[in-house]
Amino acid sequence: MLDSGNIKSYLHLHLLVLIWGFTAIVGLMVSISPVVLVLYRTAIAALGLGVIIWVRKKDLRSVSLRQAVRMLLVGGVLSAHWILFFASARVSTASVCLAGMATASLWTSLLEPLVYRRPVKILEVGLGVLAFSGLYLVFRFEFDHALGLALALTSAFLAALFTVANSKMVQSQSAIFITFYEMLGATLFSLVFALLAFQYHWTVNPSLFPQSGDWIWILFLALICTVYASTMMTQLMKQFSAYLVNLTINLEPVYGITLAFLFFGEKEKMTAGFYLGTGVILLAVILYPVFNRIQRRRSKLQSDKELGS
Repeated sequence: MLDSGNIKSYLHLHLLVLIWGFTAIVGLMVSISPVVLVLYRTAIAALGLGVIIWVRKKDLRSVSLRQAVRMLLVGGVLSAHWILFFASARVSTASVCLAGMATASLWTSLLEPLVYRRPVKILEVGLGVLAFSGLYLVFRFEFDHALGLALALTSAFLAALFTVANSKMVQSQSAIFITFYEMLGATLFSLVFALLAFQYHWTVNPSLFPQSGDWIWILFLALICTVYASTMMTQLMKQFSAYLVNLTINLEPVYGITLAFLFFGEKEKMTAGFYLGTGVILLAVILYPVFNRIQRRRSKLQSDKELGS
């Protein structure tokens, strides 16, 4: 279980997940296409972070060229994740999109050991599979949303890849520098993808210019969900493992589905199987700290016995 000193940080982590649970709803409230939405979100976020860095007189020269390139590339992964995330909500519902995102923990349980070159933990894989079984229940009862689920699954894989890469970089670099360069990379990637989407007619709305009513939501995404939430999440990765972060992010469907129902009412009402699957995902989130505490106690007892002998 988390130490008492980390409770405040853990509650902060849940607040950030609650904010992100609202993003799928925002994606349905704007008129522009997902790729253009991500383009504006990341460009404004990069600008906002640049201003913060300038005001605080932070020295960007502390970031090497190799580190900067790596962060830009990770930003490209983030951009692709967000584009697919919003596209999933558009072709299905916010609830289906958020449920698919819960598989991030399964992908993380497979990716994190590769990055850190450590054995795969049976507990992490087991709970990841439990979360995935919850997704299966969702898919079984919401088969008409197959495309939306497929996009959400791919988005979840990219989210796991991004989180693992971030957790490695944050050990040696400032969170605000990492987020700034990632937003730059995400902006460049989104711009290229937007131009390709317009050229090859991949989007039904080829407009680069939002309507006046879109701006409040774009600014919310850029400043609250990105500048604030992403920077703070990166900072929290110094305290928590990438797996715990992503497993907590599994609560995003719970928060998001509740918010979606409050905003859209009957339009977001799903089948009983959908909510059963979401409940299984939530169970995986709850079981992790319980099992983790049991394992730590056993390890401590074993260590004490060895010292005693």
